[in-house]
Amino acid sequence: MELSTPLQYAGDPRRAADEAAALESAGLDAIWVAEAYGFDSPTVMGYLAARTERLRIGSAILNVYSRTPALIAQTAAGLDALTGGRALLGIGASGPQVVEGWHGRRYDKPLGRTRETIGIARRIWRREVVEHHGITDMPLPADKGGTLSKPLKLLTRPVRDTIPVYVAALGPANVRMTAELADGWLPFLYAPEHAAKVWGGPLAEGTARRDASLGPLSVVAGGLLAIGDGAEAVRDLMRPTVALYVGGMGAPGRNFYYDLVCQYGYGAEAAAVQEHYLAGRKREAEAAVPAELCELLCLAGPEGYVRDRVEVFREAGVTMLNVTPVGPDPARLVGRVRDWL
Repeated sequence: MELSTPLQYAGDPRRAADEAAALESAGLDAIWVAEAYGFDSPTVMGYLAARTERLRIGSAILNVYSRTPALIAQTAAGLDALTGGRALLGIGASGPQVVEGWHGRRYDKPLGRTRETIGIARRIWRREVVEHHGITDMPLPADKGGTLSKPLKLLTRPVRDTIPVYVAALGPANVRMTAELADGWLPFLYAPEHAAKVWGGPLAEGTARRDASLGPLSVVAGGLLAIGDGAEAVRDLMRPTVALYVGGMGAPGRNFYYDLVCQYGYGAEAAAVQEHYLAGRKREAEAAVPAELCELLCLAGPEGYVRDRVEVFREAGVTMLNVTPVGPDPARLVGRVRDWL
């Protein structure tokens, strides 16, 4: 099992890059850089490339609406060149809240866009002359306003003609497609005890259609990490995150995270969280998040307990444990977990 972490920068990515270098020395394998509607991911990833030597650097995620498939492929190729072949491309559909509210793009055909982006990007990295007609037209045809367009190929030569593509997916159709096409899967709010119940069928169906040349699907999941007496209190730090996503990342009836928590068996609790959050009662929403769910989403407690949690994630199929160290010495925590893997 490999070990990764989401980049935590709280507005100061330069300081976070220094900390990433220390985590690299402690044995971290990869670091993931979020975007949402904060700083763009590729800029921060480029800075990380200059501050690290071995660490793989991934986007988590670039949404498939705000950039064309060609630009996503160019960005990944550029990052791969800067890192000497250490880039990981994490993409996904995001959600209506970000796509429509921030980027002003219609949230339509999320699976088709993701599938198309993967296929086009892989052709671009192979430096094929790309002609594609679907959701995206390359080149733009005359009947859609094209004038001087012609099929093109990437000008520069990528370091690798295959860059690992990871897809953020939660719903069954998206997970099925991810298991079929992607190199890796980036689930969110992953409770390993419920993984087989929620995703086992879609993963098996997608894997049955998977090209053998891709190899096994990498699964990236984990949670807050704290080790020692009293570390259980760290689990409460999950409450604001769960409340935000379950309560506020989408309107009623169009919230993927709400649906997921309901599938875990916390339907009544999810409804309470959403009701409080949408009414502006954020503290009440956080309080309504069940303690049991917070525990399942974390690796926090005495050493023996945390080691057992690591094994639970491993047995659920996680191949890259994605932890967020909590405490004054993140590198020490990463080093301890690294020794167990």
